Amino acid sequence: MRRATVLAERIRARVDATVYGESLQLARLQQPAGDPGLFGPDSMVWRVHSNMLGMFTGGLAALLLQTLHPLAVAGVDQHSVYRQDPVGRLNRTAGFIAVTSFGPSREARAALARVRRRHDRVRGAAPDGRPYAAGDPALLTWVHVAETRCFLAGHQAYGGRRLTTAQCDRYFRETAVLAEHLGATAVPASMADVRSYLASVRSELAPSDAGLATVGFLRGLGRDPLERAALRVLLNGAGALLPDWAAQQLDLDRPGPALGLLHRAATHALGAVLRYACEPSPILETARTRANTPPAHVGSPQFPRPLGQGPSASTRTKADVGSDRL
Repeated sequence: MRRATVLAERIRARVDATVYGESLQLARLQQPAGDPGLFGPDSMVWRVHSNMLGMFTGGLAALLLQTLHPLAVAGVDQHSVYRQDPVGRLNRTAGFIAVTSFGPSREARAALARVRRRHDRVRGAAPDGRPYAAGDPALLTWVHVAETRCFLAGHQAYGGRRLTTAQCDRYFRETAVLAEHLGATAVPASMADVRSYLASVRSELAPSDAGLATVGFLRGLGRDPLERAALRVLLNGAGALLPDWAAQQLDLDRPGPALGLLHRAATHALGAVLRYACEPSPILETARTRANTPPAHVGSPQFPRPLGQGPSASTRTKADVGSDRL
């Protein structure tokens, strides 16, 4: 039993160091008591984003899908240091997702404000001469849809109990409000909206030199044989989450039935190892304890209604949106 515990501790330490690094600061998630954060324990965001295997595979799938937008990938190619410091980039992204999903309201809103300020400085021109800006509402919507569509796909494929259509719609409704705070507009707020949006942008998507280079970089990622093997399994699992048209554009081979089953089995096996070593998630447990702990003082200020739990983005009025603003 002791050997099993030591092994689990080593795996968890390796995963935490790789995914979060110094951004995993649980003390930031502990207070104030009673604060549900932006979404709260009963939200679909907590349910989807606490599924480690779904988020790992979904996150990789999102990166692959995002490379198909020439302007979005040009911004990453010209302004990101992901090639020089891939672990640092992963740490910052994972930390942002953790604090906005599970953190207290003030910390989450501060993280959103920091990202929005950074976006203001990311501007340039794609190789074809078209200008881009990270703060462009249309680009923000693309990045958001690619992420949430793939996070949800990862949960549905590798999360055990699948969400119903109504629950999937609620997930998109919750996260749509978050995207609006970053500056996105006309954000899809249901599964039907997401399908319609992806169909509408298909004509704008195409593989580019920068995008294909990013895919190649992801395929070779890993600091040692063990890490490279784990990432290969996750990438195979991520590739299965992509729409067929996206996989074709990225020249990703679709495995036959037998190999596909093998990839899926390997992905689930890796997920079992991650669950054994890394659950219960300290992030989720800390957030749940904070949200469910009564405030220490009578008459403490009431926390705002969690985001995305009002009307859908497609039906909200300007007054509704204003009530959720930072």
